[in-house]
Amino acid sequence: MLVLISDWLSQYLSFFRVVDYLSFRAVFSMITALVLSLVIGPWMIRKLQILHFGQVVRNDGPESHLSKKGTPTMGGIMINAVILVTALLWCRLDNWAVWIVLFGLVSHAAIGFADDYLKVIRKSPDGLIARWKYMWQSLAALVIAVTLYCVAKTPNETTIVFPFFKEWSFDLGLLFIPFAYFVIAGSSNAVNLTDGLDGLAIVCVVMVATGLGIVTWLTSNVNYADYLYIPYLPGVSEVVIICTTLVGAGLGFLWFNTYPAQMFMGDVGSLALGAILGVIAVVIREEFLLAIMGGIFVLEAISVILQVGSYKLRHGKRIFRMAPIHHHFEKGGWPEPRVIVRFWIITLMLVILGLITLKLR
Repeated sequence: MLVLISDWLSQYLSFFRVVDYLSFRAVFSMITALVLSLVIGPWMIRKLQILHFGQVVRNDGPESHLSKKGTPTMGGIMINAVILVTALLWCRLDNWAVWIVLFGLVSHAAIGFADDYLKVIRKSPDGLIARWKYMWQSLAALVIAVTLYCVAKTPNETTIVFPFFKEWSFDLGLLFIPFAYFVIAGSSNAVNLTDGLDGLAIVCVVMVATGLGIVTWLTSNVNYADYLYIPYLPGVSEVVIICTTLVGAGLGFLWFNTYPAQMFMGDVGSLALGAILGVIAVVIREEFLLAIMGGIFVLEAISVILQVGSYKLRHGKRIFRMAPIHHHFEKGGWPEPRVIVRFWIITLMLVILGLITLKLR
């Protein structure tokens, strides 16, 4: 929206042409999202308290979490709203990639809202029935996958790329659709599982979004894409703005979510943030890079799969003290802040590793 206004004003004052620059809009979109979050945050907390949208804590979880009961939840509404408003302000709205990524955000936010609403308001212990929840996630992911396949104009847009190997890449064809679906649905659920400790998920999301933002910028630049042997995708440049917006909104939410948290994001936040990371990775053709940078998300998801599989196949025997794995370390005596910070450090190292793979191709 601001780009259109600046294009008109630049006819009279050349200064407004600066808004055309991607770097300018990337920086100011992050600042806008951060400021909006910090301003809205206190009001959001009070509103959630008035509505009695308090966190529901499982009795079989770590004892230290019992004190979190009643803490305002569903703060993801603020994150999603800030991302949406800021993106609409600073992105070029004629870019197809922007609308696909935002659809991923809004659709999964709606699913997460329904799940949170049933847990918090209707007092349903499990929220949205698992099969219904996954069905709606699958539908949203398939819509995105099919749309991306239909709008693809070059093989680069459906090519699978492997880190470390510049020669290992090929056009997926119709297999792009199930592959993209798996990445988006998997990313959404993985971030959802990671969101169990104060500030853990949101900082990991911010770090991964930063890494993906850098890669998106490189992918949209023909010189860097050619030099790094990554697909050149000029149409995805505006996704950089969404990445920086996500960073700003995430940091703003962290102000209120840092230990001890004043507000939780809930499924309305975690499902949407996971989905948006997955959609961005698919759009820029770096799904495996997302798996590397978001290694903590992958580890959390795998720990749950292994725990459930072991419980069913080994007649009640568990691998971990509790899953997801961050609770395993809590049960082992690690204080919550220690688990959080160490997982942050691991994510930082993985994001750096992911960026290094670009040079090693």
